[in-house]
Amino acid sequence: MRKFVMIHASTDRKWLPLYEALASDVRLTILELLAKHPMNVKDLAATLELSSAIVTMHVKKLEKGGLISTELVRKQGGTHKICSIAAEHIEIKLPAQPEQLRSFDEVSIPVGHYTRFDVHPTCGLATADHTIGQYDDPRYFFEPERMHARILWFGRGFVEYRIPNYMLAGQILEEIEISFEIGSEAPGVQEHWLSDIYFHVNETLLGFWTSPGDSGQGRGLLTPAWWPDSINQYGWLKVIRITQEGTFLDGQRLSGITVKDIPMSRNEWILRIEVPEHAEHVGGLTIYGEGFGNYNHDILFRTYRR
Repeated sequence: MRKFVMIHASTDRKWLPLYEALASDVRLTILELLAKHPMNVKDLAATLELSSAIVTMHVKKLEKGGLISTELVRKQGGTHKICSIAAEHIEIKLPAQPEQLRSFDEVSIPVGHYTRFDVHPTCGLATADHTIGQYDDPRYFFEPERMHARILWFGRGFVEYRIPNYMLAGQILEEIEISFEIGSEAPGVQEHWLSDIYFHVNETLLGFWTSPGDSGQGRGLLTPAWWPDSINQYGWLKVIRITQEGTFLDGQRLSGITVKDIPMSRNEWILRIEVPEHAEHVGGLTIYGEGFGNYNHDILFRTYRR
C-alpha cells in the first residue's frame, strides 16, 4: 500500500519549488495520470505525446516539490524510473494579522484518561507500542493501563472526561475551545462509514458531527510501525468553539448553545463524546491521541476568560 503525506506549506520561500511544480498544465496532467497508477517516464511521454527529455524535466520539478516520488525498477531486462504520487493533500497557511492575545487555560487530556464510559464492540484501546487486553472486550476499558492509551475505539456508547476548571471568582468565561482527532469505527476500515458523533459539555448537548468514514487510504502520518494496516489509521481534526454567539464546529454553526447555556461547576468541566444508539448513523467512534493518526496531540480543552 502506498504511503501518502500531507504537505503543510506556507509563504516561506523554501516552498517555492512546490508552487513552481504546480504552475504547469503538463505537470498537473502528470499528477492526474499518476493518481490512477504509477508510470515510468517512457509511458508518461507516450501518453502526453512529448519527448522523454521534456517529461524527465517535468518529473524532476514534481519530485523537487515533494509531489511525486521515483524509484529505479528492474523490469523486462531493463531499468525503469517509476513515478508515483507522494502527497495526498496540501495545506497552505497564508500570513494572517496577529490575533489579540487573550487569557486562557489549556488542559491536554490523554485519550485514556476518561472517568466514565459505556462502550460496545467493536472496541479496544492501545498504547504507543501494544494493544491493551483483547479486542472487542469492554472490560479492558477498566484496565488501569488505559491511562497510557493513545487510541481508543468503540461501535457505540460514550467516553466522558473530567477536566479541572481553573477559573477564579470574578473572572468571566468568554469562550470554550475543544479540539481532537476523531473518526468512525468500522470492522476493519471503511472509507464510507457514516457515524453521528455527539458532543456534550456539563451535560449540555452542543450538537453532533457526521463522520464520513473509518480511514484506511494509506497509513496515518504518526501511526506506529507495529500498528496493522487493516485497522484505524487517522481521523479528522475537529475544533469546537462555544462562544457568546453560539457553538461552532470548524467555523460552521453547530447549534445556538452559548457559553451562558453551559452550567458552571466550581471545580470541573465534563466533556462527553458519544455515538448514541438512537443516532441515525451508528458508525462508532475512534479517538486518536498523541502518537497516532495525523495530528500529534491529545484532546485539548481551552477556556478563555477575562
